[in-house]
Amino acid sequence: MSDSVPEAHVPPRRAEPGPRVSAEAPDSGVPAGSGPGPAEGVPGPGDEPAAPAPLGVPRTPTGDAEVDAHLERLADADHLATDGHVEVYEDVHRGLRDALTALDARPGPPAPPRS
Repeated sequence: MSDSVPEAHVPPRRAEPGPRVSAEAPDSGVPAGSGPGPAEGVPGPGDEPAAPAPLGVPRTPTGDAEVDAHLERLADADHLATDGHVEVYEDVHRGLRDALTALDARPGPPAPPRS
């Protein structure tokens, strides 16, 4: 008896029908891509990355001033380029982790006396 499992036959996927692309530029009679225009791989004037914009994610207050301050810090990422988000997220994560650690460090009520 063999422990190997035969591989299942998976039929190849067919390409989905899509819009037809003409080899000629519309109404010009010139093959597409042969006329003057931006070189392939060279960014054109409209290829600039979009400016940072707020996502508009609501931040509901938790009732803990320290935690709320860290969560409000997330709004700083709204005005930064994507590569600046990591610093904000790490800072907020560090602050929230410290707030949770502080909860464990607080002394609780005294233990009941043993009888």
